[in-house]
This record gives sequence, structure tokens and C-alpha cells, in this order.
Amino acid sequence: MKKIIDFVVKENRALNADTFRLVLHSSELPEIAAGQFVNVKVEGSPSTFLRRPISVHDIDEAQGLLYLLVKIAGKGTEQLSKLQAGESLNIVLPLGNSFSQPVGERCLLVGGGVGIAPLLHLSKVLNKKGFHPVVLIGTRTAKDIVLREEYEKYATVYYTTEDGSCGEKGFPTQHSILNEHFDHIYCCGPLPMMQAVARYAYSNNIHCEVSLENMMACGIGACLCCVNDTKEGHKCVCTDGPIFNINDLKWQH
Repeated sequence: MKKIIDFVVKENRALNADTFRLVLHSSELPEIAAGQFVNVKVEGSPSTFLRRPISVHDIDEAQGLLYLLVKIAGKGTEQLSKLQAGESLNIVLPLGNSFSQPVGERCLLVGGGVGIAPLLHLSKVLNKKGFHPVVLIGTRTAKDIVLREEYEKYATVYYTTEDGSCGEKGFPTQHSILNEHFDHIYCCGPLPMMQAVARYAYSNNIHCEVSLENMMACGIGACLCCVNDTKEGHKCVCTDGPIFNINDLKWQH
């Protein structure tokens, strides 16, 4: 059930030059499944009247805490980066569908850039269910890697960097871990990376889900700006997704 809640900012922590993490509190925090997102109202910026969709990075049900990992990509997210502890942030949540139960025992989570955000909550959920996921994170350089210790609490983590400054040099789909067997892949990040992971999954007959990041304005399927063409016709990423099985997408096999 969707709620509109005024969260209180507990912490706004800069992680590098363009990425920050918000820790928000509400005594009304609803149940949120891994892969869902929220729509955030941006105050104090006349040019950003639309809410901003942001993946749920993590939650702490006992403490009523919601964690959002955000990369500054425009005026809206730049304004959010200026929030101070004690200020209020209006959020609609939870939105969208969620990742499914793993098919088989070995699951791989692949994230690129800020696409790593929903993989922390997913790693924690899988870990609690008795799985030990493998997380593969790709960035441009070592400076872009954030919150390493958080992911390593729940998973075995590998890295690729385009300049070779951390982990293996190259892209996630070039990492040697992919020589191992996996039953299920979850992926979020830049579209070319997700399509490359999908091709790998197709060729190895691996169940694979991706979290699409189409431009979303309303978050409830009314504006239709996030529509994605699938094998079953046009679907709204904000309501039918953001999680899609790659077999439902019209991506080149």
C-alpha cells in the first residue's frame, strides 16, 4: 500500500564528489521489497517541480530508517544533496515491483555506477534467506567505489574498473568470476551494461532480471513517459517494473 510520508533527515553523507547517501527516519515506514523505489519531492528548487524516482538502497525496519544512495545528475538531485539533518523530505512509497526469489542456489548481483543502489537491500534479503550472493560492481575508477564494507557484510564482492585501479580492469561482463556457474542474475546499471549482462545470461541459459531506469515522472503509471516496449506490448516501468525478466524484453539475444 502506497503512502505519502514526511521523513526526517537523520544524515546526509557525501561519499565522493557526486554521490551521497541519505538516512531518513519515519515511525510509519512501510514494508519495502528489494527492487522497489520511492518518489521524492524536491523543495526549494522552482525548476524541479516533478518528484525524483530513487531506488531503495537499504532499510532498517526496527529503527524506521530508509537509506537512499543518490548520484548528482541534475538540479533536483543537487538540491537533495544540500539537505541537512533535521529537515523534512516528502516521499511516496513503496513503488514498483520487486526482484523475485532466486532460481537455484548461486545468485550473482551485477551493478554499474549508481545502479549498485538496490543491490545492498537485495543482498541483505538474500542473506537472511540463507543465500550467499556474489556481487560484481563496475565503476570507472577506484574513486567511484563507495560503501565497500556495507556490501561485504552480506556478499562476496568483486570489482572491475575501467582504468584497472581496483579489481580487474575492464567492464563487469569481462570479469573472470563469470567463468563460474550461476543460476540467477540480478542486474542494475547503465543500459549498455545491462544488455551485455543479458546477452551473457541468454548464452548461458541463466535466469536474469534487470532493473530498468527509464525516465519516470509520476511513478503511478499516469504520465506514460516511462513506457518500455516489451514482448507483451508497451508497459510502464514505474508500475509493471522497474524489475523485468530479460525474456520479456525485446533485447537482442
